[in-house]
Amino acid sequence: MPKILLMNAGSSSVKWKLFELTDESVVAKGLVERMLAPGSKFEIKYGDQTYQETQDGLSYEKAAEMIIEKIQELKITSLADIKCVGHRVVAGGTKFTQATKMDQAAIKEVLALSDHAPLHNPMEAKYIELMQQVMPNTPQYAVFDSQFFTQIPEENAIFSLPYELTQKYGIRRYGEHGISHEYLAQKTAELLEKPLADLKLITLHLGSGSSVSAVKDGKAFASSMGFTPLTGLTMGTRAGDVDPSIVPFLMKKLDKTADEVLELFNQKSGLLGLSGYSDDMRDIKANQADQRCKLALDVYLNKIVSYVGSYFAQLGGADVLVFAGGIGENNPWLRADVCQRLACLGVQLDQELNEAGHEGVISTENSKVKVMLVPTNEELAMVQQIKAQLD
Repeated sequence: MPKILLMNAGSSSVKWKLFELTDESVVAKGLVERMLAPGSKFEIKYGDQTYQETQDGLSYEKAAEMIIEKIQELKITSLADIKCVGHRVVAGGTKFTQATKMDQAAIKEVLALSDHAPLHNPMEAKYIELMQQVMPNTPQYAVFDSQFFTQIPEENAIFSLPYELTQKYGIRRYGEHGISHEYLAQKTAELLEKPLADLKLITLHLGSGSSVSAVKDGKAFASSMGFTPLTGLTMGTRAGDVDPSIVPFLMKKLDKTADEVLELFNQKSGLLGLSGYSDDMRDIKANQADQRCKLALDVYLNKIVSYVGSYFAQLGGADVLVFAGGIGENNPWLRADVCQRLACLGVQLDQELNEAGHEGVISTENSKVKVMLVPTNEELAMVQQIKAQLD
């Protein structure tokens, strides 16, 4: 049976899933973590079985080889059955607007866009090349987190900078989590049995990285993330929206370079920086007696409500508010808190439906805005996009 192998490469880990091409079911999935460190972990789950192995200092190259070797040794699939490999790439700029077959020219374009996602694009390009080496006869495709947001109208896409600089250097909101937001929009329309073009949606992807998008006329209308994934909501370790003048201010006060200040904004801010305790929402919620943990949660919730309110006004009202992502899907208390703060917009949550946590509508019949819980499935969305482009 023909299959698609999906890769999601990070700085110290690689997640992957193997899908049946025909029915889009998951055959196997795996994780390689703590690469280049002691106790590197290699794991594969298939059917009701699990294969695990630990090595010290597992390299990216060796991890790529092991994935292909083990799925054959464990008789999960043959190499011939893998028709293509798909890669998630964060920043595609305005160059990549759909799933794209990767060649050397395309990989160079991905690397050229690294300014938009310096923590992501270089590693993702590296792993595309690694998988080309391991599977030289298998086509490689990339699906871009930013592609959904290439349709944002210019009034929401650009910043109030000299327009010639915007045009010359491509300075605009590229947004991220686009694979998720596009899936959420399409799945919401499917669940409501309505054309997507007829719905005005606000989608919340809430996780360690968090973002909000507005969808209108079947297209992305706005995104909370900007030129890079740093801006927008408060996140696990990312600051979200920050006055840019704080960068030179901290450079002087802390004797740091611009890159070092941006690293502080990306790695040591957000929930972690506010609480001084953890970047994990579970820890923050469990320690509300601590004043800084409470503050971190209040800032996090306030940012969500601020963006939803703004998009509600820009859209001229919203038909649906969608919760998704690890935090959005697994915390009924958070959904209840956000909706309570949005009660002035006519949002009314059904307590029992919210606590049940099933996919679908979780608002009351009288709510002026439908509230929905829709677990995101970025990998399935990637498979579907790649299938549409297969030769």
